[in-house]
Order: sequence, then structure tokens, then C-alpha cells
Amino acid sequence: MRNATRPARPVGLPLAILSALAFGGSGPAAKPLIEAGLDPLHVTWLRAAGAALLLLPLAWRHRALLRERPGLLAGFGLLAVAGVQACYFAAISRIPVGVALLIEYLAPALVLGWVRVVQRRPVSRSAAVGVVLAVGGLSCVVEVWAGLRFDLVGLLLALGAACCQVGYFVLADHGSGHGGRQDRPAPDPAGVIAYGMLVGALVLTVIARPWSMEWSVLAGEAEMDGTALPAVLLAGWLIVLATVLAYLTGVVAVRKLSPQVAGVIACLEAVVATVLAWVLLGEHLSAAQVAGGAVVLLGAAVAQRSASGASGGRRAVRRGDPSGGGAADPGAAGDGAGPETAGDTAADSGSVTR
Repeated sequence: MRNATRPARPVGLPLAILSALAFGGSGPAAKPLIEAGLDPLHVTWLRAAGAALLLLPLAWRHRALLRERPGLLAGFGLLAVAGVQACYFAAISRIPVGVALLIEYLAPALVLGWVRVVQRRPVSRSAAVGVVLAVGGLSCVVEVWAGLRFDLVGLLLALGAACCQVGYFVLADHGSGHGGRQDRPAPDPAGVIAYGMLVGALVLTVIARPWSMEWSVLAGEAEMDGTALPAVLLAGWLIVLATVLAYLTGVVAVRKLSPQVAGVIACLEAVVATVLAWVLLGEHLSAAQVAGGAVVLLGAAVAQRSASGASGGRRAVRRGDPSGGGAADPGAAGDGAGPETAGDTAADSGSVTR
């Protein structure tokens, strides 16, 4: 009874925002390490491998997932951890960072398509409008017009990163019941993330070849806008806050809000990264970036309305039917609900993705 009457997801929005803040801090933490001599791909590997080590106790605690959900764990590691970052880095080697970011952040729109076409669930107008506003605002935040050039392979790689980003949201929601079916309990998000990080770290080990990394950089200092900081401190920020905290809060937020709503709110990551780059790294913010950030915020607010409406609808149904069954929930139909990516700074940041 207690579970049937409590509010459905008041904590979802704060968790989604916290995840965006945490992911958004990856760029400002990574850029000084890159400028100190680490290869961007090595920084990405360090981030995933460090998080995997920290999450080993959780992996052991949830070791039953290896038998119960091996496909989910492998998919999360390949798509949400390794796939996003590998495709993104390959893309920015051929096309401008801003263009790659914008294409990658088409993921919320692709999530809506997945929900509507594959899962055959209605998509609320609020979520759709929020996606349009968020993507439009992001085009200004990343200044997509800067250095624009066409490269088919690069664009396809960026689209691959977007598809992997979709995998993050869809797999994070796996088993939550948002898809209309829940024949077994949802796996604990901590276990999914722990094993996903282990799989991702193994894949990135093959790609990044960390044995060639300049390990001595971590023993020295890195400069953040003229201030010398221990490189290991920045690495800790990147691993603990921008990876472990970001993924844990992000996956729980997806389950509370639904993939399509959480996907739009995740667009705040690029805005957070850009603002932090301005505050911590002294990078310039143009008027277009400020305006674009405001539009992204508006898009997130509009998308959140669909989640709020759904939550209210569920509470009404539960009050009318103590069993939790009975009439269909219009709010649930309205929003359909119940990943290397952001953490990037502006287009010239050279930072890593989700």
C-alpha cells in the first residue's frame, strides 16, 4: 500500500539536473589533463577504468546480474560507456567538435522515435516541443556554424555516437515498466552501471592502449586558467563526480522520468560544461551561446511538463483504485514514461564525452 500511494517521481528532475551538472564537469576537469600531456583517449580510458575500480564492490554485490541480465550489462558497457566515446572521438577527428556534439545531441529526438515506432507508445507534445527547443538551443551553444565542413564518414560516426546515446537512455530504463511490460523486477541501477563500466573499460583498453600513456603527468600538476592543481585531483574529479556520480544519478533519473524526458534534460550537460569552461577555464561565451543556453533550459522545462502530468495522473488513479490497477493512466500515455554524453565544453574545449 505504501508504494501504491507515494508520489511517483518527485525526485526524478533533481536527479536529472544533478547528473547533468556532474557530466558537465567532465570537460573542465579533463581539459587541463589533456593540455598537460595526456591524450584525450587516454583520459577517457582513465575515467572509465577508474570508475570501474571504484564500482568493483558493487559489481561483486550484484554478481547475480551476470547470470540474470548478461545482455543488458554487455549492451550498457558497449553502448553507454565505450560506444559513445569511441564514436565521438573518431567523429571529431574528421569534423568540427561543435558539429559532432550537435549530431550526438540529436539523441533525445531519436529516443522519441524509438518510443513511438519501436515501443509503439504515444509521445507527448510537451516532450516533442522540448526536443526541438533543446536541439535548436544546442546548435547555438556549440556554435555549429564555426568551421562547418562536410565529411560523410565523420557525420556517420557522430550519428553512431547519437545512437549509442539512445542506447544509454533505453537501457537505463530497462525493466522499469515504462514500456508497458514488467514481467520481472528492474535490475538495480548500481549493478548495471558497475558491470557496464567494467565492460566499457575493457573495450576502451583495447582502443586506447593505456600502456602507452604518459603516466608521469598524473604525478605532476595541471593548470586550470593559470592556477596549478595536482593532476591526480583533477583525475579524481573526473572519475568520482563526472563518472560515478553522473552515471548513478542519470540512470535513476531515467527510470523516474522516462527516457524521452530525461534525454531532453540531459541536454543541459552541454550548457553546464560551457558555463563551467567560462568560469573555471576562462573560455569566452558569445551572445549566441548565452541565448542558446536559455533556449535549452526552456526546452528542458517544457519536456518536464509531460513527466509532471504523468505523475499527477498516476496519483489520481492510485487514489481511486487501492489495488493500483483499473483504469488506464492518461498521463502515462501522454509522456510514454511513467549516455561519452555531454560533459563537453564549447566547441573548442577538446574535452571528453559521456
